[in-house]
Formats: sequence, structure tokens, C-alpha cells
Amino acid sequence: MRRILVLACLPFLSCGGAVAGVLPVADDPVALHETLAASGATACEGRRVRVVVAAAEGLELAAGRALYRMGFNQVTEGWNWHPEAAAEEADYYRFKYLPLARVDEARGRYAGEDKVGTAQEFRIAWRTDYFLAFDNLYDFFPRRVDDDAGFAAAVGGVPAEAIGLAAEAVLHAPCTAQSTTFWKATHARPVDFTLKKRYLLGELLRVEFIDRRDGHVIAVQEKSTPAGRAAAAPGGR
Repeated sequence: MRRILVLACLPFLSCGGAVAGVLPVADDPVALHETLAASGATACEGRRVRVVVAAAEGLELAAGRALYRMGFNQVTEGWNWHPEAAAEEADYYRFKYLPLARVDEARGRYAGEDKVGTAQEFRIAWRTDYFLAFDNLYDFFPRRVDDDAGFAAAVGGVPAEAIGLAAEAVLHAPCTAQSTTFWKATHARPVDFTLKKRYLLGELLRVEFIDRRDGHVIAVQEKSTPAGRAAAAPGGR
């Protein structure tokens, strides 16, 4: 059994067709990753994509202003380790991520024995998480130690449950990355669990705050110039 969570077929997603006046249609990250991973790095270089972010749990709304915090959205894969980074100048984890989709799969059961003398049934479960990963977060706001650092916009009277996020990016070779982690079932936790992470890799161009009910774009935050980022910093002019 295969269940796709978070990536719902909202009216403005490619899986359900576009609503008149709501453009562009978003890419399906599951299908997109599969296609790009099979096509090779050279075929995907420079491709522009637009994806809907699975941001329901990360978005906060207060006084008509929405905030999506980025402080903990660090890609912790080995290819993103930078132990040479000076803490005051650069991040250890340079690539950040926006979550896109999750696929849960039930892959059967088997009889076994983890505790001596105790037979039991074990389940096999796979989960695949999809992300947009990018290394230019500070093209959007100054680098700082701040729990409220992230994407923010005025959204007026749109209810919190209707606010979503979309992102536009340009992909750069190798365009995709992936990892797999496995946890063996135990007597106390009788599940063979496999976690797969799949990444789209590139440069973030813009973030859109959208009305999830129809895909209407409420506000846009685009990458800025160094001068623009300095002006946005506390005390900047």
C-alpha cells in the first residue's frame, strides 16, 4: 500500500489541472525527482521549477503577518558537511531545505523472533520524504542568529489554515540527491523501517505566500542583491 501525504491534489497542482488565472502550475516533486534522477545531470541543468511547500506545520500567523521559520531547516547529509566553516562567517550546513512531500508505503509483514522464545509479527514500512534544497538562503535575508529568521509577509485577512507556501528555483547539476537509512525491527518496536530522503538541488529564486484554496498569490519574497540585504538588516539604511 502506497500513501502520499502532504502533497494533496490542490486545484493549482499539475495533478488536478490549473484554475483559470492561476499560473504557473506547480510541479509534482515525486514525479519530478524520479524523472530528473533518471535523466542525468546535464539534462536538468538550469531547469526552472515551481513547487508547493508542505509548510502547514511551519507557518505561523499573527496580526495579519505570516512567518515560516528557517532556523532548523538544515540539510544534515554528509555532502553538506563543512567543518572548515568559521562560525562567525558561514554555516556548517550550507544547504537549507523546504519540505515538499512524504510517501508512506506498507511493504508486508513477516513472522520472526527478536526476543528469545517469543514469536511475533513484524511489519515492513518505507517512508520517502521529498525536499527542495538550496544554498542561497541569505539572498533573502541577512545571516543572523534569530529564532524568527525566515520568510515573512503580510497576508491580510486570509485565515491561517488557508495560507500556504510555494517556491520557484532553478536547478543546478547534479540536480538531485538521495539517502537511505534503515532501522531493524525489535521486540519493543516490531517494524523494519526504511527512511528515504530525496532532494531537488538548486538556487531558490522566490517564495510565494499563497491561498491554498485556489492558488492565488498573496505576497512574494524574491532573492535580493547584497545591497538590498544590507538595507534590510537591523540598523540598515
